[in-house]
Amino acid sequence: MADKPLRSQRSYGKLDRDGFIHRSWIKGTGLPEHVFDGRPIIGICNTWSELVTCQVHLRELAEFVKRGVWEAGGVPIEFPAMSLPETQMRPTAMLFRNLLAMEVEESIRANPIDGVVLLGGCDKTTPGQLMGAASVDLPSIVLSSGPQLNGDFRGHAIGSGTDVWRFSEMVRAGEMTMAEFISAEAGMSRSNGVCNTMGTASTISTLIEAMGLCLPMNGSLPGADSRRKALAHMTGARIVELVKQDVRLSQILTREAFENGILMHAACGGSTNAVVHLLALAGRVGVPLDLHDFDTIGREVPLLVNLMPSGKYLMEQFCYAGGVPAVMHELGALMRREAVTASGQTIGEIADAAQVWIRDVIGTREAPIGPSSGVWVLHGNLCPDGAILKPSAATPALLTHRGRAVVFETIEDYHARIDHPDLEVDARSVLVLKGCGPKGYPGMPEVGNMALPPKLLREGVRDMVRISDARMSGTAYGTVILHVSPEAEAGGPLALVRTGDEIVLDGPNRSLELVVDAAELARRRVEWNAAREPSQFTRGWYRLYIDTVLQADKGVDLDFLVGKSSADVTRESH
Repeated sequence: MADKPLRSQRSYGKLDRDGFIHRSWIKGTGLPEHVFDGRPIIGICNTWSELVTCQVHLRELAEFVKRGVWEAGGVPIEFPAMSLPETQMRPTAMLFRNLLAMEVEESIRANPIDGVVLLGGCDKTTPGQLMGAASVDLPSIVLSSGPQLNGDFRGHAIGSGTDVWRFSEMVRAGEMTMAEFISAEAGMSRSNGVCNTMGTASTISTLIEAMGLCLPMNGSLPGADSRRKALAHMTGARIVELVKQDVRLSQILTREAFENGILMHAACGGSTNAVVHLLALAGRVGVPLDLHDFDTIGREVPLLVNLMPSGKYLMEQFCYAGGVPAVMHELGALMRREAVTASGQTIGEIADAAQVWIRDVIGTREAPIGPSSGVWVLHGNLCPDGAILKPSAATPALLTHRGRAVVFETIEDYHARIDHPDLEVDARSVLVLKGCGPKGYPGMPEVGNMALPPKLLREGVRDMVRISDARMSGTAYGTVILHVSPEAEAGGPLALVRTGDEIVLDGPNRSLELVVDAAELARRRVEWNAAREPSQFTRGWYRLYIDTVLQADKGVDLDFLVGKSSADVTRESH
């Protein structure tokens, strides 16, 4: 047991009126007298919800976590946190990531628990839980929900999201019937769990494993696999040990851990959404991390994982090939091998014990799946604070490009005009979408991978340069420039782009330029400011979010949530 007294004893260990209140009311849940003898109280922060396939099985997994906690001598107490179903919430789940982080932070701090298991899965859920837990800094460990089994359509494996975008374009091009589209829909999500591609959810679970925040294989074991239940049991046992050893989240979330996350992100062709989540998490623990780190550190790593959307396989095959430990093994000396993990092993020890079982799924540094990719961080007069591009999902010929802008002022403007046969657009045009950043939508939705004009799809065009202040799904692909900072709503240069302007992308040199002189841009800014209208969002969470949210290059956290407030609560409730 750690030298310092357990935090829960401040409530359950007092032999006075306050102790009576704390113990009596929790005994009403069925806990017997003897469990208040000083053993660790473990919170299980569960984002279970029937609104999302990703987390619909977390109530069952929580029972296996409890087995492990009891076995190791702790007392498990499950409590809920809001679920953020990416495919269901409107206007976007990202609008509520910081709200979840606030709920998790205050739930952990306010209640008499000594450590916490974070049960989550869908894209924004695990980042939100980790941000909240990091701001309290108790011993913590993640148990992810795991990916879905492979989708199936007419005998072919299909991937969550990635094939949705492909099928949708086929329908719009007249290459797929609506009946076929609906038939594919029924076979895409065949089990519980998160997207079976290297989308955002699987990217996050992969990264947190490389960062040491969970037990090995947490990132890839399918949600329907019995081994995930065993992993849940082991996770429950391990959190008790972390509490006894007083291993706090800040001891694992070091600069080296974030660097390992970035290396893994590049190696697996991970979702661009991971950038804002890791930046926000680093801000909570005070680790210096900026946008450029994703480019400079990631340049060391070739694409090693052959998964959609950057490759051809799905998460089941990634698991069977050896998962995250196998990738770390192949990365070798590039990994920050001395970084500690929640398992008690170092990253190097986990990597050394691993092996690749399916070489076509996980390549070597000498024979990779693709060239160095990661995330490219662009700068220029169109994105003074940065923008990002995922080269492994892009068309190589478009990574250096000059074209005429076709501008959509809002998402409604885009939907109203993109399908019109008279839209003045050709294959060299650059589609530009405004008003979809953190403040502008609000919430920074996944609309950056704009569907192409049907008139061009019918001509065989399958990719174009697209630019916005939005995000895109981790399952998506294309030459899509995202997270333009500052966003249009915040007065960034993106707000001043007009149809017909020339835009120059020089990806290899990380440049994105608007070919309009400074005097003209200054004149346009005066007009833009004069035309601005008051926000329609005047109350509640929307108002608080818009007033305090940071830009994409800072992680899209709320400005007053950066940092932490510790686990200390000095005043009693009665």
